[in-house]
Amino acid sequence: MKVIEPKSGASLILKKGEILKVTDIEGVQVSDMLLYNLNNHNEKISSGKTFDYEETILLTKGNFLWSNHSNKMVEIIEDTNGRNDFLLAPCDRKTMKHFYNISEYHPSCYENLHKGLEKFGISKETIPSAFNIFMNVTFNQNGKISVDPPTSKAGDYICFKAQMDLIVALTACSALDSNGGSCKSIGYEVVS
Repeated sequence: MKVIEPKSGASLILKKGEILKVTDIEGVQVSDMLLYNLNNHNEKISSGKTFDYEETILLTKGNFLWSNHSNKMVEIIEDTNGRNDFLLAPCDRKTMKHFYNISEYHPSCYENLHKGLEKFGISKETIPSAFNIFMNVTFNQNGKISVDPPTSKAGDYICFKAQMDLIVALTACSALDSNGGSCKSIGYEVVS
């Protein structure tokens, strides 16, 4: 298993039929994930298309994540935690200032996703909302959202089966509230 250190990211190529396993090593840690079609970088993960086709915002085992071209990108084939988010965008410098009053430099998921994608020639302007693995976003009857600590425990994992050749970018999320107050590592591996 490869390890993404706290507040950093990684990227890889995942071929059609391969399975990516993402593990919460210590528990209560989010990982943002982006997917791009390896052969057409204009095709990327889409929260809106996924919600349309899956008819749910609570995505877990048995659901697919869809592209902006209405194609299946991955199937979630295992999910030991069962709580993920696809509503919120990756944190960046402005969200760090807004939510945490951090003015000095602080790593962000947006920056770490871009660093991982840059080597594939993918510009930061194309980064969409990420699939936030293990993130626990809740909302009340009026639609007001809140970010609660993840319910994931040490060793919880999720497995994605690629439906096309993909570029995958992952983070060990940098936002304290998303991770129950501390930033930890994330593990990942291609298991077949």
